[in-house]
Amino acid sequence: MSVSMETARTWVERWERQQQRYALDREERFTVICDVVEHVCVDRPRPTLLDLGCGPGSLSARLSRRLPEAEIVAVDMDPMLLELARAHHPHVARWVNAVIGTDGWTDALGLENGLDGAVTTTALHYLQAPALLKTYRSIAALLRPGGALINGDHFPPDARSCSDLTAHVGRRRAERAGGMSHEDWESWWSAAAADPELANLFEQRERNRPSSGGGGENWHLPVSRHAQLLREAGFSRVTPVWQVGDSCVLVALKD
Repeated sequence: MSVSMETARTWVERWERQQQRYALDREERFTVICDVVEHVCVDRPRPTLLDLGCGPGSLSARLSRRLPEAEIVAVDMDPMLLELARAHHPHVARWVNAVIGTDGWTDALGLENGLDGAVTTTALHYLQAPALLKTYRSIAALLRPGGALINGDHFPPDARSCSDLTAHVGRRRAERAGGMSHEDWESWWSAAAADPELANLFEQRERNRPSSGGGGENWHLPVSRHAQLLREAGFSRVTPVWQVGDSCVLVALKD
């Protein structure tokens, strides 16, 4: 079910454009995540990094450019997005198909040694709090002392009454930055499903999708709740390092 490099390039470029609709200051957020990884790994000549929910490789590709000596393991449950990543970024990472948060998911990573850093963007919010805590514990167990988990996502304020305000700030920031892509999430997937070269992968994706439950609960978890879960999971220090509206980069450090 391999995809040609040309097809992969087309769909990954369209993915990059449509994602601008949803991730406020997406490129700056990626840059901040890379800044943190670079700082954490400054004394580690060949760091090992994990990209959680990697999709078609957007963050992995940027990490590879910033830290070309790093070994990157990138994991996602979506066979179509993973195949696009393999075809478009063949030398960037080792691409792994696994469902984050399920029993034994870390075994699929094939890690011989520990991790120096784990990164993720807009990929863990679908986990309910108990599964999220379990996932944080799994990542903490994989990280070497001094390693970090860096999570870029949308986190609502502690006060629910402020959610409209942070969302408004985000929308206005996006408008000033030049508007949004004409293609949104639904139209991207509809168009990709109609591409004959992706048809088999799309069918596999549909078969693998969960039938029900769980989606979206953690859109209501603020940074403070994530910080609490991270400390319970074994991270000693947790802090946000960047925020625009409700888009935030949260860093958890392991002693």
